[in-house]
Amino acid sequence: MSGEDGKQHRIGLALVAASALFWSLSGFFTRAISADLMTMLFWGGLFSGAMVILVFFLMERRNAIPILKSLGLSSLGVTFFSAMGLIAGIGAFRYTTIAEAMVIYATVPFVTAGTAWLFLRERSSYATLVASAVALTGVVIMLVGSDWGGSLLGKALAVVMTLCMALLTTIIRSEQSVPMLPAMGASSWLSAAICFFWAHPMEISQRDFWLCVLFGTVQNAMGLVLYTLGSRRIPASEATLIAALEVPLTPFWVWLIFSETPSIWTLVGGTIVFAALLGYMLREFRRPRARV
Repeated sequence: MSGEDGKQHRIGLALVAASALFWSLSGFFTRAISADLMTMLFWGGLFSGAMVILVFFLMERRNAIPILKSLGLSSLGVTFFSAMGLIAGIGAFRYTTIAEAMVIYATVPFVTAGTAWLFLRERSSYATLVASAVALTGVVIMLVGSDWGGSLLGKALAVVMTLCMALLTTIIRSEQSVPMLPAMGASSWLSAAICFFWAHPMEISQRDFWLCVLFGTVQNAMGLVLYTLGSRRIPASEATLIAALEVPLTPFWVWLIFSETPSIWTLVGGTIVFAALLGYMLREFRRPRARV
């Protein structure tokens, strides 16, 4: 790995970790917003898409319009898989238990390793696979004592969510020279358009409306922007592994802000997940910048 490659790799790790930090705020907004989930996702999607596109124009300036005109099938793929992943995730949490959905989704680094090898011939490192296995163990421990026994449809939707995340990350990694922020912004708008049919957007309170604005622009948009910029710099399976920081951080914010004390299993499992990912990141940051 050259010095410049090493630098870009570290930047990618930091950006994806930051995206997980923003995404982990989902628990806070879910608790704080009293509107129904579809209304929350509708308004959040509208503002998330607007924020992502605004960031894209600020970054690209004069090149923004030419870039938009040149986008091809890969961008459509990112839009589709990002939107479908969000919708499948909503359905998974509705039709099966959170425990089952999270355990299925925790396999995403392994699924991504498979898709990246199949389409890109990109091999995951031994360290990535070991850290993924430890993190998956931690997720299972977190969910000991949780409610199980959800429907087959819910489990299938959790699988779809996992596949969408893996394919989304693989496409971004394969098209490193193609700006994918417009596709991510479009995916938020597509999700909002689909959620609209079950939402009640005009019945929302003023308080919940502004919380939805924050939900879309802070939690979702910043997560999408940082993940898009970071995942193109590191192997696909590594990106989904680092993004798993969201799992232990989500209950942490809920505990910190709403004083919802997690179970002992959540604390133990979350500590394992966090330690595995933090240890992996420290290892990668300490690696020499150049090697023969």
